[in-house]
Amino acid sequence: MNALLREIRHSPLLWLLIVVPVVIVLEHLMPDAHTLLFVLAVIAIVPLASLLSHATEAVAEKTGDAVGGLLNATLGNLTELIIAVTALQAGQYMLVKASIAGAIVTNSLFMLGASLFLGGLRHRVQEYNRAGRLHSALLLMATIALLSPSAVADLDFPGHEATVQRLSTALAVLLIAAYGLGLLFSLKTHKDLFASSDHGEAGGPILPIAIAVPTLGIVTVLVALVSEIFVASVQKAAETLGMTPAFVGFIVVALVGAAAEMAVAFSAARRNRLDMSVSIALGSASQIALFVAPVLVLLSYVVGPQPMDLQFWPGAVTMVMIAAVVTSFVTNGGRSAWFVGALLLCIYAIFAMTLYMVPPGSHGPV
Repeated sequence: MNALLREIRHSPLLWLLIVVPVVIVLEHLMPDAHTLLFVLAVIAIVPLASLLSHATEAVAEKTGDAVGGLLNATLGNLTELIIAVTALQAGQYMLVKASIAGAIVTNSLFMLGASLFLGGLRHRVQEYNRAGRLHSALLLMATIALLSPSAVADLDFPGHEATVQRLSTALAVLLIAAYGLGLLFSLKTHKDLFASSDHGEAGGPILPIAIAVPTLGIVTVLVALVSEIFVASVQKAAETLGMTPAFVGFIVVALVGAAAEMAVAFSAARRNRLDMSVSIALGSASQIALFVAPVLVLLSYVVGPQPMDLQFWPGAVTMVMIAAVVTSFVTNGGRSAWFVGALLLCIYAIFAMTLYMVPPGSHGPV
């Protein structure tokens, strides 16, 4: 515990942790102060992301970058899962689907692109394990699965809505099984292929593993609580600012939900540990497509007003497909420079501007 307190005392960014209990208390005392809650929630997520970064790095030192990246992606996606379940209960399926598609695109384009860009500014050429292409392959397969319900929905035959729902449920089970096989392959039968190269820099003092593990759990819960407050506030702000549910879910919720993972990925890239950055970014994207999205479909039978399907509006499917193909192409060589990251960021900016410019009500059915 002394090591954790010492880490907080010597890091000015972590002093902002005081905002976490403030925003949680204010959410109960002033639930209608949406603008204030929104600002405080954003501020609170920043130090939580930083603390999660320190704890994850400590675990990665013991487990290796591949497992450390998987662990961070899992904890980060737990936040997005909680946010989506909250929206499911409210029947806001457009927001749920937008957050799923947005999280996939944000992690595979923005997080990976920014990691390659920031790491490339400090290191002329960076190398990473090409076995990370497994995540790209899984992501591409999941994108193909997302195309199927949309294709069936375009057909005109009796009972097509029920067919789309049954197909979505079957695909959800298949994607979860594929994700399990991917874990078996990367962590058990062929884990030697995913060993990272020892070319990174030391990142300073590392928390003891006995402190890092409980810190990961506690911080993840706090991030989830603050993220829920953020989502509730940003939806009201979106109505005032004229933002669509698709833009809020695809861009705003996805960026804030991935803040913790981004802090770790960017820090690792700057220290030339690109294996971990790629593992976090692509591992998180594939995990959302293969695990989070299918779980939400199955959970909708329990917590939602009606079952949710995997029929996304055409623009979302197109953006996810482009992100999967571009990511697969970029990670094929195992080497990177800052310009590659800049290109990925530009593609993400194109998507963001497109969603913001499209008027409400034109993103397809909920």
